[in-house]
Amino acid sequence: MDQLCIHSTIVTISVLVVHLLLPFCRGQSRLIGSPQPVVAKVGDDVILTCHLEPAVDVATKTLEWTRSDLKPTYVYIWYAGQDYVNMKNPSYKGRTSLFTDELKHGNISLKLSNVKLADEGKYRCYIPDRNEESVIELVVGSVSSPGISLAGLDKSTNGVVLQCESKGWYPEPEVLWLDGEGNVLSAGPTETVRGPDDLYTVSSRVTVDKRHGHRFTCRVQQNNINQTRETHIHFLDDFFKVQSRSSATTVGLAVSLAVSIMLSVLLLLLLWKKNMSKRNQMDEVEPEDQNNDNAETELLTEDSQNETKQMGRHQAAASRSSSSLLPVVSIKRFHEEK
Repeated sequence: MDQLCIHSTIVTISVLVVHLLLPFCRGQSRLIGSPQPVVAKVGDDVILTCHLEPAVDVATKTLEWTRSDLKPTYVYIWYAGQDYVNMKNPSYKGRTSLFTDELKHGNISLKLSNVKLADEGKYRCYIPDRNEESVIELVVGSVSSPGISLAGLDKSTNGVVLQCESKGWYPEPEVLWLDGEGNVLSAGPTETVRGPDDLYTVSSRVTVDKRHGHRFTCRVQQNNINQTRETHIHFLDDFFKVQSRSSATTVGLAVSLAVSIMLSVLLLLLLWKKNMSKRNQMDEVEPEDQNNDNAETELLTEDSQNETKQMGRHQAAASRSSSSLLPVVSIKRFHEEK
């Protein structure tokens, strides 16, 4: 009986001690955020984890999410039991929220919707009343699938030049070419272009032939965001044989074309020389014709001058004869009047 009393007394004392020490234990809670960078793709929704451990109800506390590189710095503020929108950075309005039902369990993780490239950075999870904070890094990436196309032929090896291109990457990725067995092929330098939207376009070329097999892979990868995209191309067994024959045919056609061009040029030169010789002969004949024309013109001029002189003499004679007749007519009229 005494032992039962002693046991019940010990249990009662233990319970009292636990209740007395519980507030102090709660005071030792730590604010814990994600230890590794959180990776998100453009357009995704992401959660930046931050919580108190052991759990403490913070529904009535002031909670802050900030970025020191922004002005204003506030990404989200929970104050007096509601979202304090007026102090939030305009670029985050309508895109950030807390799990309000989880606040009583110490979970103050931030949900960020429709992630943008500009969202990349370090976020501070802070409880002013407890003066506790945790920093979570967000890494934003953008990816796209590559495409393979035939870029030409390599006559020296009877090979084919393949080109791989992929648009819309962030951060800048690397490009690898693999054969059918997964071995990395030696390719030319990767060409990189950064667009006005800060996204990268990468392209690479490689020359392959029948020694490398019939299946090839273009792989575009970004290790910082742990993203990989790849595409494949497969050739038939006799593809390179056909290319070899087509290369020989192409060479023959090129030679024939060159010969045809040379013959055409020679023919044009002969025609040009023939036309020039005819033109020279015509130029020699033209001066003689001009001399004859000039002589005829001079003769015509002399004849016209002679005719003019004769006409002048006739007119003069006519005038003299008319003037000589006037006195005779006048005398005869006088005698008749008399």
